[in-house]
Amino acid sequence: MRTLPQGLQDHLDSGVTTMCWCWKLQALDGRVFGFTDHDNTLNFDNTTYDAASGFNGSEIETGLGLKVDNLEVEGALSSVKLNEDDLFAGVFDNAKVEIWQVNWSDVSQRILLRSGHLGEVSRGSETFTAEIRGLSHLLNQPQGRLFHKTCDAKLGDEACKLNLQTAAFSFTSLVGVVKSDKKFFIDGLTQEPTDWFTGGELKFVSGQNVGRASEIKTHRLTSAGAVIELWQSMPKPITQGDEVAIIVGCNKTFSTCNDKFSNGVNFRGFPHMPGKDFVTFYPNGDDANNDGGTIV
Repeated sequence: MRTLPQGLQDHLDSGVTTMCWCWKLQALDGRVFGFTDHDNTLNFDNTTYDAASGFNGSEIETGLGLKVDNLEVEGALSSVKLNEDDLFAGVFDNAKVEIWQVNWSDVSQRILLRSGHLGEVSRGSETFTAEIRGLSHLLNQPQGRLFHKTCDAKLGDEACKLNLQTAAFSFTSLVGVVKSDKKFFIDGLTQEPTDWFTGGELKFVSGQNVGRASEIKTHRLTSAGAVIELWQSMPKPITQGDEVAIIVGCNKTFSTCNDKFSNGVNFRGFPHMPGKDFVTFYPNGDDANNDGGTIV
């Protein structure tokens, strides 16, 4: 049972209330945003809660036990606060959220009702909808390692130990002929074979998408040059001459780790695990020699 501050309890008991909702959003890059459904801007705890922001919340679902509490918020996309480019770039992925109920006539009378993190975000042309997950959702995340053939390390992280900043794995080039908002030619890079960059990362160093990055879906070497296709379209137009930084890709197999990167000693998978055919194999009693079968 939640205990309310005495001043807030007295206000609620009065029968005439001046309550509103406030949402505090802290992005992973450290920026803090405040929103309220009141018609005037509010301030408390060194945070400004903007009014008339179009930021609205659904009903809160909660329950006993470890069930994840969920609700959704909707808001308007603007160039000042929450904009489409930041949502696309993942700035607000897993951002911390606090939900307050506040007496707008005396903001010292307030209570923190929920805290959690932003989950799945969908966006339209002018608005977005975001799922807010309670703290218990962290208990649903996989812990420890999984046993499978492919590597579970991220290329270049502490487990992989590969230095991606060497000339063999990190490249800088210019965008050539643009075919679409996610497919284009890359000047140079004709010495690397097809799929050398597939699964890697491309980041824009100049142009309208400067600072934006995306995973590379395919890399093909053609007679006309190297073609890169990204998994996601860039939020701004890609133009010929944009400078990009490219990191090679890894398909997480032992052969690639050993042959492409000479890093087999740090491979984090289990390449010799038996497959489904071996697991489901059984002796055949109807073989030609009627010897019950032999497992090789």
